[in-house]
Amino acid sequence: MDVSKSKRLELWRNQMAQNELLEDGITPTKIRHVWCEVIPQTGQMQRAQADTILSNCTHKLKLRYLSGKDITSDMWLMFRGRRFDIKYILNPRLANEDLEIFVQEVIT
Repeated sequence: MDVSKSKRLELWRNQMAQNELLEDGITPTKIRHVWCEVIPQTGQMQRAQADTILSNCTHKLKLRYLSGKDITSDMWLMFRGRRFDIKYILNPRLANEDLEIFVQEVIT
């Protein structure tokens, strides 16, 4: 991972919590910040209903193994107000040095 290109992203997940009426519900919760390198992979423009355009972009995030070993695919990352859903987590070297997380950003 190139430290000079690292960005600070927020790691989020849905958790059970009680609201002010003591009702149980699922609430998005920020877990912590992680430093990773964001590498754009692919992009695609599509037309959807009512002449709206959907942009589908995928990225690869590279981060240190110890900072990301507990990240699961039901979590997501936020960067500058943009949400990145985790699609796949890869440990390419099997030496537990770094992880590659493939994410998808959908902009409508």
